[in-house]
Amino acid sequence: MLITGTRKGIGEQLVKHYVTQGFKVLGCSRKNIDYKFENYQHFCLDVSDEVEVKKLFFEIKKSYGRLDYLINNAGIGLANHILLTPCETVQSIMNTNFTGTFLFCREGARLMKRNGFGRIVNLTTVAIPLKLEGEAVYASSKAAITTLTQILGKELAEFGITVNAIGPTPIKTDLIRAIPKDKIGRLIDSLAVKRYGETRDVINVIDFFIKPESDNITGQLIYLGGV
Repeated sequence: MLITGTRKGIGEQLVKHYVTQGFKVLGCSRKNIDYKFENYQHFCLDVSDEVEVKKLFFEIKKSYGRLDYLINNAGIGLANHILLTPCETVQSIMNTNFTGTFLFCREGARLMKRNGFGRIVNLTTVAIPLKLEGEAVYASSKAAITTLTQILGKELAEFGITVNAIGPTPIKTDLIRAIPKDKIGRLIDSLAVKRYGETRDVINVIDFFIKPESDNITGQLIYLGGV
């Protein structure tokens, strides 16, 4: 299993969960990690750097010969009004969120195709259906991931590869730390399930998507919280 964005937050918790479940887990982030788990191997790279991503998958192919599960968790965001958003910020968010997901999906699918089996799960956001002000760039990058997921679900089905996505509600990680509490409060009040999201919510859906019995489920998106 390969998980992106594993230095902290949701990514770290995903590593802990799947190692505990007996998976051999590989992870990556720009910076090194401050934790260790048995059966976990970490790589430092920029998910939007095609050369680095190809090197990672070459190592996976050389060491293991296969990849069965890919979770595209890496992502960055910035809550900012469109009039105050510089182009460099747009490029940075799109590169990490969309280009990174695209590269890992492409390279992951190439490796999965060899064995006729694969499960890809991408992370998106409830900021898309909620049309959150200040989240135009972040939500747009994640909307691109949603479309990518739906089309790849069709393109990769013949190879035994499913591609699905999850849109979590706000989880208490660094990604939402800079967002004012009153804004987060209003967001949560707009949901059917009025609470912060938790990593277990995300894990529950991932577990469902990656089951062997879920081979008839692809190109689907599940939003949490009842948007």
